[in-house]
Amino acid sequence: MRESLRRWLPEPALRFLRTGRRLWWRLGSRVWRPPVDEPVRPVVGDTSVRLLVGPANFAGQAWAWGRTVERELDGVSATVMAVERGRLVFPSDYGVPESVYRSHRWALAQRRWVEGSFTHVLIDSMRPLMGPLYGEDCGREIPVLRRAGLTVGLIAHGSDIRVPSRHRELYPYSPFDPGLDETRRLQAQSTRLSAVMLGFDGPTFVSTPDLLDFAPSAQWLPTVVDPADWASDVAVLERRRPVVLHVPSSPFLKGSALVDPALQELHERGLIDYRRLEGVDPGQMPGLVRAADVVLDQFVLGLYSVMAIQGMAAGRLVVAHVHPRVRARLPRELPVVESGPADVTAVLERILGDRDGFRALAAEGPAYASAVHDGRVSARVLSGFLGRPLRRPEAPAAGPVE
Repeated sequence: MRESLRRWLPEPALRFLRTGRRLWWRLGSRVWRPPVDEPVRPVVGDTSVRLLVGPANFAGQAWAWGRTVERELDGVSATVMAVERGRLVFPSDYGVPESVYRSHRWALAQRRWVEGSFTHVLIDSMRPLMGPLYGEDCGREIPVLRRAGLTVGLIAHGSDIRVPSRHRELYPYSPFDPGLDETRRLQAQSTRLSAVMLGFDGPTFVSTPDLLDFAPSAQWLPTVVDPADWASDVAVLERRRPVVLHVPSSPFLKGSALVDPALQELHERGLIDYRRLEGVDPGQMPGLVRAADVVLDQFVLGLYSVMAIQGMAAGRLVVAHVHPRVRARLPRELPVVESGPADVTAVLERILGDRDGFRALAAEGPAYASAVHDGRVSARVLSGFLGRPLRRPEAPAAGPVE
């Protein structure tokens, strides 16, 4: 429902509109909408624990967590569902087009499949597993799943619970100007979805440690990158003009507009080869990262994301703004060069002036990526939720958090 209606209409009127919308949606799906071509649901593994993860699969992380628990935990099979919205498509076991996801007939069949096939579900970004059958978020879907005997957990990724007004209080370079339409949209979205997570009495997880500011009772579930997919033996910072790569998933959330002019100037001065890309197919990313010397992540949120992990795994030098409160939560020192948006020119000039020193820092990246983000820590975090032991009990712990 549009946020403007939430702001101005009284709650009884909102409940009436929600009920009317659900009835209209169900009737329309049955009467006017043509039958949808539903993708075939996958066969679910024959194990004591059968996990469904989805449906957001941001940056392919639902897929990575699913494969991780199958590899690292005894007696677990995982099925990853992802709604395909026409943008970048990451691997999944069950890709569902948006038009199918919003079909009432599909939703009823989905409910039967979920209730009859799985023992556990991890709901990704509070988006419902059954389409809008019970609403646009999973709040009213959770009791249905629990009544069917499923164990439910929630995972947050970022903009779902990162409330802009709170972020502005904690992070000096916060991009969330209250006068921007995007900030108002994210404020309304995160306020609604964080209420679902904070009001949930079951296990909750966050994919990046900064999100513990917004869900303090959650556990950090590290994002997962396969080091073998990114490993490179090509040395960095040996070219006269190092390749500096920036591939923002969201330029607004990465602070790209704040650093692009400075980086373009360094490029025009012949000091760096700046490669600024967007909308890259995920399959092309390993080659692009390996071909770079320096990988730029983000400069405003105060965290390090999947892009930084990929750069570290490839042994590239990673530059980002990672706030001290986030660094303090990590299990070991993070080999990422610190830079705020106004400092990027000075930081890169310092890198160019001390290539040997920064080569040594880049060489620490693969060990960090492997120790924290190869899936072993994430499997340990999820082993309690799934009630299954680790196949390799020596897996490292997740490290300190506030």
